Amino acid sequence: MENTALDPGTLDFGKGGGLLPVIVQDAASGKVLMQAFMDAEALAVTQSSGRVSFFSRSRNRLWTKGESSGNYLQVKNILADCDRDCLLVLAEPVGPVCHTGTESCFDGPQHAPEDAPALAPGFAGAFAPGPAQDLATAHAREAASPFGFLAYLENLLSERKHADPEKSYTARLLAGGPKRIAKKLGEEAVELALEAEHGEPERFREEAADLVYHLSVLLVSKGVGWNEVLAELEKRHKG
Repeated sequence: MENTALDPGTLDFGKGGGLLPVIVQDAASGKVLMQAFMDAEALAVTQSSGRVSFFSRSRNRLWTKGESSGNYLQVKNILADCDRDCLLVLAEPVGPVCHTGTESCFDGPQHAPEDAPALAPGFAGAFAPGPAQDLATAHAREAASPFGFLAYLENLLSERKHADPEKSYTARLLAGGPKRIAKKLGEEAVELALEAEHGEPERFREEAADLVYHLSVLLVSKGVGWNEVLAELEKRHKG
């Protein structure tokens, strides 16, 4: 857990009758997963075990998320708000979070919105095997987080390491190694630059999507996550 310095003594448990409302967010995608409550004991257990625990108001007892289902929430960070009476827990979910079987308690119908952006020609096929509709569905699921789709994409590309190169363009790229991927990335960068100078806006967006896709493949091949890249950008911004 990153934030081991959170001092429970600085928190205002009294305002909520001994309980703090807690929002749980996916540490990778930023998606809001659930809301519950913690008392001092639940927070202490969470900090010591690395698994999110809550106080159940209906059962009037401490409970660890996933204790019966096995769908635990692994703690990555715990943050308090400015009034010290609410917590934000960044976690890595192990399986569905909601008791209904969905990945978030706030999930709605799992269909892509009508205005979901179209993929560049040939772009969707790069992810086969697996239906291209997965990408549109992911857009709908991660709409609450501007970078959530990148986390989904990173996981999907990582899975393609084990796919058949004869059936998956991504698998073929990964099998060729970083040098081959970097060469393809360079070609895509040139195509994007040409479209920026002479092309139509729609084609420019398509080429930009191709570039991001190939950059994502290269990152996966080098074992670097998008969260690390974004953290580097954030560090430069603060510097």
